[in-house]
Amino acid sequence: MWSTLYKKQKIWAVLITCMLLLGSCQKQLDTNPLDKFSNDVFWNSENDVLLALTGLYRGEIQMNSLAEFSPTDWWSYHGLLYLEFASDNAYDRRGDNSAFNKLSDGTLTSSIDILGNYWNLSYRRIARANFFLENVDKAPLEEDKLNRFKAEARFIRACQYFYLSQYWGSVPLVTTTLTLEEANTVDKASKQAVVDFVLTELAEISEQLPGYAALPASERGRTNKQTALAFMGRLQLAERQFEDAVKTYETIISANENIIDADYTSLFDGSNESSKEILFATQYLVDLAGNGMLQHNYPRGAGGWHLHCPLGDLVEAYAFNDGTPFSYNSSRYDPQDLTKDRDPRLAYSILTNGDTFKGMEYITHPDMTLSEDQLTTTKQATRTGYGLRKFNDENFSGNLQNSGIDVPIIRYAEVLLSYLEAKLENGDAIDRALLDQTINAVRGRTSVDMPPIIETNPTILREILRNERRIELAFEGLRYWDLLRWDIAKDVLKGDFYGAPYPGARNLRVKGNNPRDSHERWYVTSKNFRETTDRYWPIPQKEIDINPKLK
Repeated sequence: MWSTLYKKQKIWAVLITCMLLLGSCQKQLDTNPLDKFSNDVFWNSENDVLLALTGLYRGEIQMNSLAEFSPTDWWSYHGLLYLEFASDNAYDRRGDNSAFNKLSDGTLTSSIDILGNYWNLSYRRIARANFFLENVDKAPLEEDKLNRFKAEARFIRACQYFYLSQYWGSVPLVTTTLTLEEANTVDKASKQAVVDFVLTELAEISEQLPGYAALPASERGRTNKQTALAFMGRLQLAERQFEDAVKTYETIISANENIIDADYTSLFDGSNESSKEILFATQYLVDLAGNGMLQHNYPRGAGGWHLHCPLGDLVEAYAFNDGTPFSYNSSRYDPQDLTKDRDPRLAYSILTNGDTFKGMEYITHPDMTLSEDQLTTTKQATRTGYGLRKFNDENFSGNLQNSGIDVPIIRYAEVLLSYLEAKLENGDAIDRALLDQTINAVRGRTSVDMPPIIETNPTILREILRNERRIELAFEGLRYWDLLRWDIAKDVLKGDFYGAPYPGARNLRVKGNNPRDSHERWYVTSKNFRETTDRYWPIPQKEIDINPKLK
C-alpha cells in the first residue's frame, strides 16, 4: 500500500500529511496523537482515510533513505531482522555490548535502550490505530470500504499486541484514546487477556479482509485475510493452542492462493517482491522510501558496515546435500569451501571465506592482514568469519543507504512449516502425504531440491522440523522468538559460540587461556540466558518511573 500511494502522489506531501495527521506523541503511552492537526477538517474523503491508513501502516519505520541505527518498528529491517543477534544464528558486529546481544547473554536489564524503542513504537501505533477507529466513521465511505479500512487498522493494532504479549507478557491493553493522566496511570492486563484480545480481533477481521488473490497489484503491501490468519496461527502456536492452530493454517492452505516459489534467493534480493510466497512485507522504494539495509549488511570490501555476522552454529545446521547432517569428521567437509556439497540455502544465505561477492573475493582469514574483510576484533568487518548474502542484492549499484528491497514479514514457507508443527504437537497422525505437503514442499523448491523427509516418529521429526525452520527462515527475525516459545532458550543460548574454522591459522582467537577449539574455529562470544529472568523483557525503567503500576 505504501508504495502505491507513494507512486501516485508526491512523496513528501504524503509523508508530511501523515506526520501532521498522526502528529507527535505524549510521553510513554500515547494519548491524542493528532495534536498537530485539526481533526475538524479531516475525514472528508476516501483519500483522507487512505492517507491516514498509509501513515498507520508506516508507523515509525524510517523511510528517508538513511541507515536505521535503532529499531523503528517491529517490521523495520533493524527492528525485525536484527532480533537474530539475540539468537544462536548471528552476532552483532558492534560486539558484546550490543543491546540485541544483551537480550540473551545474561545481562538483560530494564535500562537497555532498544526496550524503549520497541515499547514506545508499539504504543504509538496502538494510539494511532485507536484514534483512526474512533474517527473514520466521519468519512463518507461505502460500508464495505469502511469495514475493510477498520479491519486493517485493527490488524495493525492486534499485531502490536502480538509482539508485546510475546516479549513482555503482561502489558497495558489500551483500545481507546487516553488522556495524559490516564496514559500515565494505566494498569497492566494479564498476558492471557492480551492474547485473548489478539486472537478475537484477528478472527473477526480475517472475515472482513480480502483474500490474498483478490488484492490487485496496486494494493500490494496492504494486509489480507491470509496474513491475519498467519499471525493468528503464530500466536496459537506460541500459546500451545495446537488444535486451533491446525484449523487456522488449514484455512490458509485450503484457499490455494499462495505457493512455494521455485527461486529462493529472489524472495530476498528485490527481484521477486510480488511472489505469491510472500503474504506480507514491509514496502521500500528507492528514492521515495528507501532503507539502509545494504549499508549495514554489505561486506566491508564492498563498502558496507558488516553489521550482520552469521554464527558457526547456524552454518553447521545446514546438512550435506544428500540430507545427512553436517559433521566436521565427514570426508565431504572441506574447510576451504564450506558450502561444497551442502544444502544450497547455505550458499544462498551466507558468505564464507573465499566466496565471490560483487565480483570481488571475500577474504576473512584472520592471517590475511591486507584484506578489508579480515576477521579480527577491531576492523569494521566480520566478527565470525561469515557474512550475510541473504537480502544483499549484488546487482545493486546505487547508494547503499537507499535500497528498495522489501522485508518479508510472512512467507508461505513459514505457514507450511507451522502447519506441520501444529499437527505434530497436537498429536495428529503424521504420514508421507503430510510431509510432502509441508516440509518437503519447502525443501523441494527447484533452487533447493533437498532430499525429502520421510521420518514420522514425532520425537525425531520435531528436531528435524525445528532445524528446517531455522535454516529456511534464517535471518528473517523469527529464530529468537522460536527459541523462547519452544522453551529451549535456556539450553540453546548458553555457553560458547564460535565462527568459521581456520585450520592452522596463526591468529585464531581462543577464549581466555583455553586451547584452540578442536575444529580450529574462531571464538566469538559466550551467552548465559537466565531462564527466570530473560524469558520476558523487563518494562523500560523510564516507563516505570512515570507509572509505577507497570513494575
